[in-house]
Amino acid sequence: MLFILIVIVHILVSFIIIGLVLLQAGKGADIGSAFGGGGSQAVFGSMGTPTVLGKLTTGVAIAFMITSFSLAILSHKRTSSIMPASAPASAPAAAPTGAPAPAPAPTPGQK
Repeated sequence: MLFILIVIVHILVSFIIIGLVLLQAGKGADIGSAFGGGGSQAVFGSMGTPTVLGKLTTGVAIAFMITSFSLAILSHKRTSSIMPASAPASAPAAAPTGAPAPAPAPTPGQK
């Protein structure tokens, strides 16, 4: 029951984080930065004050990580092997074809 609940929360958090990331404007979002304009130097610079969307994205990303680790731990405990526990039954012995097997070669010292 707990596993299913965490899976549902994980899926919801995934959709929320996708929406939040798509709502945010990139750092180099202006058209001039796409063609090497003067604003492109700020792409790797400081972020400035964090926005509400940025804080929400951070919180949802943390929730995503927590649910991911929880699912990994719980699924490891639930896992059963896809291989059967017992060995498969041996195949039936092949019937002789009618031709006699060749006689073994004599070893040295044997008459």
